[in-house]
Amino acid sequence: MWWDSLIIFVVTFGLFTLSAILWPTDRQWYASLNKPSWTPPAKWFGIVWTVLYALIAAAVTIVYDRTDSFQDVSAHWLIALAVNYAFNQAFNYVEFKAKNLFAGFVDTLLVAVTACWLLIETAAYSRLAAWLLVPYLLWASFATLLAWMIFLLNRDEAEAY
Repeated sequence: MWWDSLIIFVVTFGLFTLSAILWPTDRQWYASLNKPSWTPPAKWFGIVWTVLYALIAAAVTIVYDRTDSFQDVSAHWLIALAVNYAFNQAFNYVEFKAKNLFAGFVDTLLVAVTACWLLIETAAYSRLAAWLLVPYLLWASFATLLAWMIFLLNRDEAEAY
């Protein structure tokens, strides 16, 4: 039924936004960091992640619909989703609560790697769902480079934490 799909979408979207609620961005601390000149404005991050979480939720919903309520989904797909979710959720904690820029970089790298893995696993169920994950992979890859540069530019201050 269509409401099952709606519930899957809403639950997935809600779960992916959870870390922003539990460990919100420390805007003052983030603003104080040295950043490369090509860093997007801080307000873009919330917008981009909201759109990406909606795309992830849509992809998960499509897989749900194509696999008879996840009954025919592979363990590989479930593990890829769970591992990606865990790394995705860890970022706000390590970056904004623990203020560990190196761990933030490593976590972002793992988000990008597992986003690629999730995209590959998703393609077995739906090309459309896989394509919906491409912006996530691209943004996670960009975020990895940005996190590395922020770590390098703030290495001395980061060691003080």
